[in-house]
Amino acid sequence: MSDLQSKELLQNISALLENARKKVAVAVNQTMVLTYFEIGRMIVENEQNGENRAEYGKALLKDLSSHLTERFGKGFSVENLDRMRFFYKTYSEQISSTLLTNSQNQISSVPSMNLEKERKLSESLKISKIASIDFNLSWSHYLKLMRIKDVNERKFYEIESFKNNWSLRELQRQYDSALYTRLSLSKNKEEIIQLSEKGQIFEKPKDLIKDPYILEFLGLKEQSNYSENDLETGLIDKLEHFLLELGTGFTFVARQNRITFDEKHFKIDLVFYNRILKCFVLIDLKIGELKHQDIGQMQMYVNFYDREIKLNDENKTIGIILCQDKSEALVRYTLPEDNEQIFASKYLTVLPSKEDFIKILEEN
Repeated sequence: MSDLQSKELLQNISALLENARKKVAVAVNQTMVLTYFEIGRMIVENEQNGENRAEYGKALLKDLSSHLTERFGKGFSVENLDRMRFFYKTYSEQISSTLLTNSQNQISSVPSMNLEKERKLSESLKISKIASIDFNLSWSHYLKLMRIKDVNERKFYEIESFKNNWSLRELQRQYDSALYTRLSLSKNKEEIIQLSEKGQIFEKPKDLIKDPYILEFLGLKEQSNYSENDLETGLIDKLEHFLLELGTGFTFVARQNRITFDEKHFKIDLVFYNRILKCFVLIDLKIGELKHQDIGQMQMYVNFYDREIKLNDENKTIGIILCQDKSEALVRYTLPEDNEQIFASKYLTVLPSKEDFIKILEEN
């Protein structure tokens, strides 16, 4: 066998083993999380039979912890058992609320059913659905998710974590940067519900846009003396983080992309391509307050890309101007009423406190 054949065989076998390991890890993880869910269910149902539930529950967890630790080792402290209990209560309620309409529809299709039979059928429908749950994330992810009180928000982060393969650290970052809230601002009630059921969906250019963008990963202090070049360099150095902040489907194309016409040269700070919307996305970085000339410049960049760069089967180019501050009125009156291509968003280089975040979002 030649060296080339040997190398190719080694690569193929290695890829097969890596894939097998990933599948085994996923299967083990799902089994563990589902097991913890079932342990939580058993604890809750047992507690409901106790006369003094609060005191009985404490004694039950302490007794269980002692016996399980002796038999199975670490991982079954009172605190962990209480987390499993809370995990079951959180997700059984979430699942039950989602399934309620479906259960009622199935029950209503059965004629002449008395209340007791209706109750039993309703419970059996819920139990059968709960038993078939797919828990696709790690236990650490669920420990974070189940602390999110708003069900729609929790479901959104769960979907996005799985869809984008977020690590626990990235989930924490996206939550801290209020991704769900930022995306919900421009949506109506039905669109927010869709956000919780399907995650972020790109159907039109506006779906790409966030306001503000959170760039705390750059390590730049708010209002410190940095230049547009410092900001650009930081984004390139932390490109992986910036792509996650931009959203799904982005690929990096160019930095300081030069375009030329009439012997005049212009440079676009950053160029990306979005595979979902099938269009180029141009980003210009501005220190300080946005000016109407900045919007005009971006309009020129977008027009050039639409007329000279994009292919016939690609969609119109999108331009995003990232600035420290902007006047909503200036943006509104500079752009046409039917604008679907040029967007201006603030950026923050320091993650604000919860109170400051609420104030910032209310201002937008």
